[in-house]
Amino acid sequence: MSLLSQFTSPFRLRDRGIMGMNKRNHSYIGRYNDRSLYPLVDDKLKTKKIAQQAGATVPELIGIIDSQVYVRRVHDMVKDWPGFVIKPAQGSGGKGILVIVKHKDGVYTKPSGAEISKQDVERHITNTLAGLFSLGGKNDVAMVENLIQFDDVFDGFSYEGVPDVRVIVFKGYPVMAMMRCSTAASDGKANLHQGAVGVGIDIATGKAIRAVQFNHPIERHPDTGRLLSELAVPEWDRLLTLAASAWEMAGLGYMGTDMVLDKTKGPMVLELNARPGLAIQIANGCGLLPRLQHIEHMGTPNEIPTPAERVAYAADQFGVKTTSK
Repeated sequence: MSLLSQFTSPFRLRDRGIMGMNKRNHSYIGRYNDRSLYPLVDDKLKTKKIAQQAGATVPELIGIIDSQVYVRRVHDMVKDWPGFVIKPAQGSGGKGILVIVKHKDGVYTKPSGAEISKQDVERHITNTLAGLFSLGGKNDVAMVENLIQFDDVFDGFSYEGVPDVRVIVFKGYPVMAMMRCSTAASDGKANLHQGAVGVGIDIATGKAIRAVQFNHPIERHPDTGRLLSELAVPEWDRLLTLAASAWEMAGLGYMGTDMVLDKTKGPMVLELNARPGLAIQIANGCGLLPRLQHIEHMGTPNEIPTPAERVAYAADQFGVKTTSK
């Protein structure tokens, strides 16, 4: 059973503008995304490079491990970093991400408080290199990044992990957004399939619209009890403009941009996705299709609007106050 079919009939879904996987694949990913550009977003190292070249802020790269003979070097690599993240360069769906919040004397602590050994860390990297977490199971590279310190404004909205913002960008326009907030069930990861909370975000204001966990509406964070309707993303225009500029960075017509808000550095590009999922529609309580079709019907202008101009247009057209009239 698909993510959306369990809630209502296909006819009602269509009437509400809900986009299914086949429509997404054929009409948007297949039509607007040049496959030759996929390596730019499927490989997080390449994504980081193009983002930096475009002047975007990204999480700091501590180092990479690209061979089994270098696996044990990780301990020396991170000795001066209180917290760090190990992730596969070509991972997908949040698989293979190891978050360490502190370490001492060879004992590494995860966000949940669980402790793992040096050997556990090495084993995780070995599995990463072998392609256990990668697209197609191909051999991969392990990236070691500085741990993001998320803004205090999100205290209580996320549990033992950094919340991120997923923005669907179509032809350079941000058309829908949600924040993914980690939970105990998701092991501190912002992964909806593992139990993170998805909070629909108003494109115009950065404020919460509604929230879901495991595809069902909720009002409070399951672990902290924080009222999710109180969530508001600071520096929203700046974050959204950075997300919109991913069109120029990667050249993909239809994509998901994953952003984080660091306590000191502000909005950062975490990663880009050429095949973004559809759960964002459930988090927002509305479908993508009307917004995508609106952008399509605009045609091609003589002069391409700037990212900031595209954000302003999207806020005017797709903001909650506009669509609720």
